[in-house]
Amino acid sequence: MNTELTHSYLEVNGLRYHLVSCGEGPLVLFTHGFPESWYSWRNQLPALAKAGYRAVAVDMPGYGNTDKPEAVERYNQVAISDDMAAIAEALGYPRFVSVGHDWGAPTAWHTALRFPDRVRAVVGMSIPYGGRAPGPSIEGFKRLFNDCFFYMLYFQKPGVAEKELEADIPRFLRSFWWSSSVEGKGGFDTSKVAPDKGLFDAMPDPEQLPAFIEQAEADFYQQEFERNGLRGPLNYYRNLDRNWELSESYKDATVTQPSMFLYGDCDPIPFVGGDFKRMHKNFPDLQTHVIENCGHWTQQEQPEVVNQHLIKFLNQLEQ
Repeated sequence: MNTELTHSYLEVNGLRYHLVSCGEGPLVLFTHGFPESWYSWRNQLPALAKAGYRAVAVDMPGYGNTDKPEAVERYNQVAISDDMAAIAEALGYPRFVSVGHDWGAPTAWHTALRFPDRVRAVVGMSIPYGGRAPGPSIEGFKRLFNDCFFYMLYFQKPGVAEKELEADIPRFLRSFWWSSSVEGKGGFDTSKVAPDKGLFDAMPDPEQLPAFIEQAEADFYQQEFERNGLRGPLNYYRNLDRNWELSESYKDATVTQPSMFLYGDCDPIPFVGGDFKRMHKNFPDLQTHVIENCGHWTQQEQPEVVNQHLIKFLNQLEQ
């Protein structure tokens, strides 16, 4: 089986996407999170190709070599999930498996919810889906974090986070990666950091990379973000309330397809807000697996374990 990575471009819904593909067979479409790129799936693509699948990872809008639309609202999950279904169709696959991590997990969940006849199975990592929230996020975050810093609120005003973080991309990346890795031991405490401070005030600099990423790999990410900036990636956070508003039409929908959720035992994020506890209500055919010695960067921290779970899950599906 040829496991060579092939780069290509495809235009759907007015955006030019960069795709990285490997293998032949049923389509598995990978969507990444923040601050990552298609490259976060570098260890999954050849493994799935060897197992008999066509593995395709995308640079999400705002990242890498995919277009970076100016309009903040273009980064909402309805538009993005429309794009994923259109990409699969353009590749010649009426049905596919959607796999996502971090911000890519909501993309996978939404694509499965909105295209039940197209998505034959779905896998999310690190970010659970507990159904549509009773209200929009931002006001709730403001009440909850009224007296202290919260990064999602800090990301809301265009230009503010960009100015701070783009001034030192290596510092931003190693701090963000470390804080949610197994070495970070559950994140960083911002309870004593004032709400008007910046991310670097709230997030200590570890002055080293976490064990899951080599310097050459970190250099790849650094070059991508220094070339493209962070406006596009941050725009996903600026659509939190818009995503809630747009989900009204499928608020009672459940994901009836075979589904799987993977999360690290040292990742606190899946347990914030109660979505994890509500998952089985929204996913009648759900498998969940905790990955040991793993933080938030699931497929990069424990690639072999993730690959084993993915291939076993995929091989159980009706072809």
